Amino acid sequence: MSEWDGKSKGTVLGYRIFVFLIKKAGVKAAYVLLYFVASYYFLFLKKSNKAISYYFKERLGYSWFKSKKMVFKSYYTFGQTIIDKISISAGMRNRFTYEFDGIEILKNLLAEKKGGVLISAHIGNFEIAEHFLGDIDIDFQINLVTTDLEHSAIKNYLESVTQKPTVKFIIIREDLSHIFEINAALSKNELVCFTGDRYFEGTKSLSEKILGEDANFPAGPFLIASRLKVPVVFVYVMKEPNLHYHLYAREAVVKHRDEKGLLKAYIESVESMLKKYPLQWFNYFDFWNQLK
Repeated sequence: MSEWDGKSKGTVLGYRIFVFLIKKAGVKAAYVLLYFVASYYFLFLKKSNKAISYYFKERLGYSWFKSKKMVFKSYYTFGQTIIDKISISAGMRNRFTYEFDGIEILKNLLAEKKGGVLISAHIGNFEIAEHFLGDIDIDFQINLVTTDLEHSAIKNYLESVTQKPTVKFIIIREDLSHIFEINAALSKNELVCFTGDRYFEGTKSLSEKILGEDANFPAGPFLIASRLKVPVVFVYVMKEPNLHYHLYAREAVVKHRDEKGLLKAYIESVESMLKKYPLQWFNYFDFWNQLK
């Protein structure tokens, strides 16, 4: 399949073990255990291995040996972002440092009182953005447009051990009622965030080249953002060494009803992030629809 199925790997027991380690021994102790988990994924998850290997070897041009090495590092880095998210959400925010790149764009956006659309991707760790943005003088509310297909048992467990998120969730529904929720949020000068790099079978998609090869993208975020006449910003929260994060905000130049133009600008933005952080692409499926 070239589309994502909406589900992530993992078990409640696995999360319990990591949460125990984080609380008793710290974040970096959990990183040590993560070597074994990443090794298991590297050895046994053949489909995702094949997909992410294609990204490193065919799209980034790495050698076969380097691609294999990067597959393991990718799993390990992804696991680190999950551990970081749990740690920060559980009240350990002060163990991390951060920096902003483009924060004035978000301040100016909110000052316009029109609301705004943020478009991110499954790179880095955007889900922790609220914990960093809350430390600066911005009065804002983020609404995350998402599906509701994740394992409920894991979600319920994490909600029991972490602080309640201030992010509101707008669930994509077949009756399109989420469109009314999006408009209502924008009318209250709130931020509406989409991820633009995963689509589901049966939904409308747009095709465009990324890293030199055609891929399908969900049409919804780009159709909506190009029609609402509100500011659009590309945002990413990228992991750096030593428990440090870097938040990027980049303003998008949007022509009215030009969803293809907005998609191309988004792709250029994503590619610029991947050049800096090649390990932080976390789409472990046949994104380019090249694997048979």
